[in-house]
Amino acid sequence: MTGRQRTVEWQVAGACNYDCTYCIQSPKYRRGRPDAAQVDRAIDTFAALPGSWEIKCSGGEAFAHPLFLDQIVPGLMDRTPHTLSVLTNLSASREDLARFTALTRGRLRVFSASLHLEFVSVDAFVEKARELVDALDPGVRFVVNQVVFPGREAEAAACKAQVEAAGLRWFPQLYKVKGGVAEYPDAAALHALLGDAPGPRQANLAPSYRGRRCWSGVDYFTVDKDGAAWSCRTAKRHGAGHLGNLFDGTLRLRDTPAACPWDICPCTVPANRGMIEGVGAALVEDA
Repeated sequence: MTGRQRTVEWQVAGACNYDCTYCIQSPKYRRGRPDAAQVDRAIDTFAALPGSWEIKCSGGEAFAHPLFLDQIVPGLMDRTPHTLSVLTNLSASREDLARFTALTRGRLRVFSASLHLEFVSVDAFVEKARELVDALDPGVRFVVNQVVFPGREAEAAACKAQVEAAGLRWFPQLYKVKGGVAEYPDAAALHALLGDAPGPRQANLAPSYRGRRCWSGVDYFTVDKDGAAWSCRTAKRHGAGHLGNLFDGTLRLRDTPAACPWDICPCTVPANRGMIEGVGAALVEDA
């Protein structure tokens, strides 16, 4: 497995305490979460995975699951050998964030916080993020994600400046629409934000890796709130790449990589975990 960081993206909750107007998940899908018995079965499955994996918890909002801090995180820490990462909107209380930090001490790999200006000011967000970073282990990679909207590049640039002034890493995500990425009429403003030819560690451009050999389904897979496992997000969107279900014990990973058949890779995790031939490496620096 040289050069690849085995990774699972686990949607521990469909529910979210935010309702962003630009959320790519429909309101119907932003509901539901596994119960205690299903969580136990999922953790049993993760415990049986060979070798060392990164379990990246997301949602919805991971902290919105009432069992996240009481069962999910402790179970992963106590019953598996794997490391943990999290994607959150950082709306959890300071007390819950401190508890999470304590529970994951020595095993947390990436803390990814999404900035949503519809629900929080950049001042409050940066202050809370800075406090959290100071409490995390020095080796934890902390990143602030933000969607860059066409026509609102100046707003994003101001947020970028404030985030970076606080010593935090800012990671831009292009705004996705059905079938791809939105058009950006002001190329100069976008270039000022992204720089020259940004790779997957500098920005999420949702590129195509069609034809490149990919280890998704082998050393990387996603799990939705209903326990269904898929080789990657795009495969699921097309109804392909189903690998079974964690809740009923039918997960079966692929034995060999295959050429990517898709025209969009909507997240940077596979690229930055070394899953795509000729792209990135196993340094975990992305969102």
